[in-house]
Amino acid sequence: MAWQLLAGVLLLQLAASAAGQQQCLSATFQNGQTFLKCNPLPVLGASLHWTHHAENGTADVAFRAPQQSSGWVAWGINTRGTTMPGSSVFIASQDGSGAVSVLMTVLENTSPSLTNGSLSFDVLSPPTADYTNGVYTIFATIALPNNSTTQNTVWQAGPGSTGNVGQHATSGPNVQSMLRLDFSSGQSTGTASNSRLHRRNIHGILNAVSWGILIPVGAMIARYLRVFEAADPAWFYLHITCQLSGYILGVAGWALGLKLGSESKGITYSAHRNIGIAIFCLATLQVFALLLRPDKKNKYRFYWNIYHHSVGYSAIVLAAVNIFKGLDILKPASGWKRSYIAILATLAGVALLLEAITWVIVLRRKKSDKSSSSPYGATNGNGRA
Repeated sequence: MAWQLLAGVLLLQLAASAAGQQQCLSATFQNGQTFLKCNPLPVLGASLHWTHHAENGTADVAFRAPQQSSGWVAWGINTRGTTMPGSSVFIASQDGSGAVSVLMTVLENTSPSLTNGSLSFDVLSPPTADYTNGVYTIFATIALPNNSTTQNTVWQAGPGSTGNVGQHATSGPNVQSMLRLDFSSGQSTGTASNSRLHRRNIHGILNAVSWGILIPVGAMIARYLRVFEAADPAWFYLHITCQLSGYILGVAGWALGLKLGSESKGITYSAHRNIGIAIFCLATLQVFALLLRPDKKNKYRFYWNIYHHSVGYSAIVLAAVNIFKGLDILKPASGWKRSYIAILATLAGVALLLEAITWVIVLRRKKSDKSSSSPYGATNGNGRA
């Protein structure tokens, strides 16, 4: 079963990649422009759309990125390296009246002057930008430097106020927003390569499916199916199957997360990492608790049940919190967060329904047991109690 679930996770990951590409291709623009190619960029929720004109070495470009109206976004090309310093960029922001403007500047260093001026490549027409539904879009027509289709592209987003460009974050996605793009084929490699993005997505999906779905479903099976006498002992084996499958997939996702963390020098998501470690420890305690599970008649079974339930429910709550933290880090399409919220709501709704049914069954059973144990609950052969 674990291998089937893993295969399902990989299929989901491929579907996520395809969905991101489809969302990129289906984007529309206010001015009616269309573009032949697009890439959903690995970080900051951005995407790049373009049409390459091989006959004259130019490209029509549209860069899209979500941002608050007071913030700013930027896209550009670095002809000298793969870092942000040295890049020639377009920066879109709004002034106090809400008008969107584009600044063209060369980033001399990590504290640039942001002086409007010429770039290291030709811009064939004045760049424009708009802000719609929380997304900035920068439009430009450029001559690809050195008439080469492969360029080091950079992009960025940060806070601001009334047209002022504030300092962006210096960790996480904001230092991963660089890749080498072929404007002819659409292939990309680099610091934020698709390979690493895919591994991050696999990490997220593994943990969401394991800690966020399988483990809660296993807990629900143990709590609600056991009240049905016909389900004994099947409920126990279903519970163990869900929990062990969830644990195996969760450990795989956790190990992949550690690997990704070791590859990201200087980038640490402390809260997400620490909660992940706590979930792994609690889940491991649950697995070993099976080896110490007392018999039903053992006097310590009551205390074991308290321990088992408290540790299990704590792991489930922490898992839900950490999945949302992971979604905030990955910044996938908004549909993924809505989908997980819908899954949680469905599980909660089913749990509430089963809780009500369970209490009805338990109360009726107690009433029946009390009635049968009453001195008037039975009669002798003469019709007397």
